[in-house]
Amino acid sequence: METILTIKNLNKIFNKRVHAVKNVSFEIYKGNVYGILGPNGSGKSTTLGIVLNVVNKTSGEYQWFNGDLETHDALKKVGAIIERPNFYPYMTAEENLKLVCKIKGISYTKAQEKLELVGLIERKDSKFRTFSLGMKQRLAIASALLNDPEILILDEPTNGLDPQGIRQIRDLIKLIASQGTTILLASHLLDEVEKVCSHVVVLRHGEMLYQGSVDSMLSSEGFFELKSENNIVLKQTLFKHNAVDTIKEEEEKLIVYLKENLEAKELNQYLFENGIILQHLVKRKNSLEEQFLELTNNK
Repeated sequence: METILTIKNLNKIFNKRVHAVKNVSFEIYKGNVYGILGPNGSGKSTTLGIVLNVVNKTSGEYQWFNGDLETHDALKKVGAIIERPNFYPYMTAEENLKLVCKIKGISYTKAQEKLELVGLIERKDSKFRTFSLGMKQRLAIASALLNDPEILILDEPTNGLDPQGIRQIRDLIKLIASQGTTILLASHLLDEVEKVCSHVVVLRHGEMLYQGSVDSMLSSEGFFELKSENNIVLKQTLFKHNAVDTIKEEEEKLIVYLKENLEAKELNQYLFENGIILQHLVKRKNSLEEQFLELTNNK
């Protein structure tokens, strides 16, 4: 699988005391949608700034496209939006994009092509100042795509948008990814990462807590919701099973967390053999939110 970006032992210290990025390492492979997930101040934007050559690293290394290109040349194959969209307010959407084309030496035909892609072709003659925040963000994405980059980098792409704007940006990210562009986005929104990303890197206080596929993060052992006539006896019996980790009581039900995989029919049979008839049995997956909170609470 082709490697787009490799980050090794990256560190950034501001003013000799704020360790914003702590020994972070991960790889971005072609054709996936990656999310850097973490609360504000976790080092997401700093990490993106370093690999885009706008923030100087303290130590560590990164390389684009297996190191085949110098950073300056590699960044010509990268599209990025790391700040709020900034275009000329009295120029139209198309005029703004054509100006970017002129600066970057790109054919003007790309302006119309990308306006169509982001759903703004009908507003191509409207002045930028008349656009909603969501439309401005879509125009910024169009601008970042003018050079047909191999990877698109987005920092908090739905920040400040209303629900409709959020949905439009998410749908657009999925569309761009479906056409073969690798995407790396930073977000503090669990829902955003869960809905659009195939892979996730979790940061907290500059430290990397997890990296891998979203599916792998969600496919932890999960948990059961159980209820019987006597939950006290049920709880005592459950604790004797090797797969059971912890048990919480919630609204007359027992929430049973596992330390290894256990199927519902196996648990039901075990309890039946121990004289317990269940009134309620449901197996659930951990949500990304629960997984994230478990990671961050343990640090």
